[in-house]
This record gives sequence, structure tokens and C-alpha cells, in this order.
Amino acid sequence: MKVLIINGSPRVGGNTSIAVDEMVKTFHEEGIETEVAQIGNKDVRGCIACGSCGETGKCVFDDVVNELAPKFEEADGLVVASPVYYASANATLIACLDRLFYSTGFDKSMKVGASVVVARRGGCSATFDELNKYFTISNMPVASSQYWNSAHGRAQGDVKKDLEGLQTMRVLARNMSFLIKSIALGKEKYGMPKTEEHQWTHFIMD
Repeated sequence: MKVLIINGSPRVGGNTSIAVDEMVKTFHEEGIETEVAQIGNKDVRGCIACGSCGETGKCVFDDVVNELAPKFEEADGLVVASPVYYASANATLIACLDRLFYSTGFDKSMKVGASVVVARRGGCSATFDELNKYFTISNMPVASSQYWNSAHGRAQGDVKKDLEGLQTMRVLARNMSFLIKSIALGKEKYGMPKTEEHQWTHFIMD
């Protein structure tokens, strides 16, 4: 079982990485394999709605998004982590997630999702909600913790002092591990939930 972790921070070894590393240690204790991809320091442009991915199965911009796609497909869970900028996620991460979720046609149902946000002080809840929307439009169960999945720090390394935040990360990783294992057992015993053909109803209709 494997979890893909996408770190949207541009700072290698920064506070977002410290929060993610706390999860990685706990995942390993739970027997879950992890891979961390730090994309916040990469050149990632946004989606241009060209529709090319519908024909080729991959994004027209051949960058880290296409590298992440097969790893996402293989993974049992996805963690997206971001520093908070103006009560929002890092723009590079959002560009990556927009294209990653839209350009990949594989079924994401029952892959477990979790978002992690790191801020000096405010904006965590808005960013947390923003990131969770990628999961809840994709039939992905969302893992929770003992508090909203946030940690706090300003200077590099400050998150190490946020003992509650680090504990929240550990509890999140344990809960996510439990969900992944439980879903695997559920698939084996009961199969996947029944699916329906999507009814595309637009707001403006003839």
C-alpha cells in the first residue's frame, strides 16, 4: 500500500516539509509506503482548457504533472500539502492539481485523500477547504484528524515547536492508514460501490 505526497512549498526543508515528514514517519510505522514529490519550486503553468488530454490521456504540457499521473494512479492515497499565501494554497500547487485531476482519466474512487496546510497564523481553514475539494469531486474519501490538518510556524523550523500540530499530523497519518487498509478489505469482501452513468446537467439548458 502506498501514499503519494505532493508538497506544494517552494522551500526545501521548510515548515511544510516538517509537517509532511511527521506523517511519513507514522506511515512507515503503519507499513504504508510513501513517496514525496516537492513541486512548489518547479515551473508549472496552469490549465489552458485545450482539451488535448481528452484525446491523448495526458496533459499537453509535459512537465511534473505527467510525471505524477502514473504515481497517483498507482497510489492508494494522496496527501497534498501547502503553505498558506493570502488564505490560499500555493499557486504552483493549484496549477499542478488542476491539471493532474483534470488530465487523468483513471478512476480515483476510494483513493483516500488528505490535505495539510501550514501558516504563520491565519488562513488555514480556507486553504484546507480549497484543497479538499479536489478529493470530494473525485469519489475520494477524505481522512481527518483530531483537529483541522494544520500546523503553525513563521521562521524555518518553527513547526517543530507546534506540538499539537505535529500530533495532528501523526493522528492524520494513522487515520489515513486505517482507512486505506479498511477500504482494501472492503473491496475484497464487498467490491466497489455501484456506479451510475454521470448525468451532466448544465445550469443553462435549451
